[in-house]
Amino acid sequence: MELFFKWIKQHLKIKAFLGTSENAVRIQVYSAIIAYCLVAIIGTRLKIERPTYEILQILGISLLDKTPVKELLTNKNYKDVKEPFDNQLTLNLF
Repeated sequence: MELFFKWIKQHLKIKAFLGTSENAVRIQVYSAIIAYCLVAIIGTRLKIERPTYEILQILGISLLDKTPVKELLTNKNYKDVKEPFDNQLTLNLF
């Protein structure tokens, strides 16, 4: 059980639960697991040579980008992807 929660904290990045009821916590954990699995499937099908966590970071920082996913993930400019501080959306206008 401890390993499961350690994995959740390391991979799913659930920092705080949005609800306090058991159902709200379950929905948030299930949603995070589903998103992680979908990204893992995309990485496998597109034959991306990056860890799933790095793919999640790239997709997270480029949510509003209209670049195709395969091109976005094969771009070599994302060598050392750092998570934006405070997990806030940043817009580069210039």
